[in-house]
Amino acid sequence: MMQKRIAILLPDLRGGGAERVGVNLANSFVRRGQTVDMVLLSATGEFLSELDPRVRVVDLNVRRLRWVLFPLVRYLRSSRPAALLACMWPLTVIAVWARALSRLPMRLVVAEHTTWSRDELLQRFTVGWQIRTSMHRFFPNADGIVVVSQGAADDLARFSGVDRSNISVIYNPVVGVAERQPSFPPNEPQGWCVGNYRRVLAVGTLKAIKDFATLLNAFAFLRQRVDARLLILGEGECRAALTTQAQELGIADSVFMPGFVKNLLPYYQHADLHVLSSTGEGFGNVIVEALAAGTPVVSTDCPSGPREILAGGRFGRLVPVGNAQALATAMRESLASEHDGAALIARAQDFCIDSAVDQYEKLLFEY
Repeated sequence: MMQKRIAILLPDLRGGGAERVGVNLANSFVRRGQTVDMVLLSATGEFLSELDPRVRVVDLNVRRLRWVLFPLVRYLRSSRPAALLACMWPLTVIAVWARALSRLPMRLVVAEHTTWSRDELLQRFTVGWQIRTSMHRFFPNADGIVVVSQGAADDLARFSGVDRSNISVIYNPVVGVAERQPSFPPNEPQGWCVGNYRRVLAVGTLKAIKDFATLLNAFAFLRQRVDARLLILGEGECRAALTTQAQELGIADSVFMPGFVKNLLPYYQHADLHVLSSTGEGFGNVIVEALAAGTPVVSTDCPSGPREILAGGRFGRLVPVGNAQALATAMRESLASEHDGAALIARAQDFCIDSAVDQYEKLLFEY
């Protein structure tokens, strides 16, 4: 394929699932010989250092989303990318406006990474109306609409009124060769890493939709039967509430929340179990990352990704959302069971980076 310039539009590269996907795509595109611009409202975030040096970082230096339209138009006119991949509302809608104003013959693909009917933004009715209306009005003007699971695609069609047949599903590009390699076990925090007990791991931003509150309740039940320690890797606005909850449950000495960690592989490989407790997920990158390390998984059966990744429970236990007792039981049963690590690793390869990049290239370059 002839070398073309691809622009990937994101708010920033802070530690989140969509940001990790953006980095994986950018690095894969440049390895395939493409020219890649990572276009950011603000060139900040933990994943900046993960970008291949050949990826050009374009800092629009915009503090508010409402101000991004014209800086984006100026970038498009000056750099003239052949294709633009815009991620996450409202940048997806703004990108449609920007292409129209730039009057450039470029391909535009918009990608959503959440199950919108479960998104926290919908707690404000007027915001929900704005999201639905803007998607319904502008998404059909894009050359491609991508979501990250079949469930999320069905949800987006119902939520926005966009024709389901116009929505493509591309599972997140999560794993590559590196994830299959052994790594040295972590040594921090020592209270989780060192000791003769079962190690439970959870990874995600500390926000309401991840429902770590239910996980803490479940872990308190688990501790009545199993000597275990819980490590939650991530940062967010719920930290204070979760810390208080752990103290009130009497499990504070067995729960560790050191914050965001960039290299998760050693923790997955050292854990006896990974748990996802979310009330909603577009996909569930962390489930694939755990499987790639051969680590057993227990997950809530939330919309939309976990059931698809775990093949209806074949590769990990699924429990009802918000049910701490059921989650505790599934955790205990998983810890007491033997698991086929090779089968888990093989399942993770169904979500390999190369497969996703192939599909994105087809949409971005129409071939």
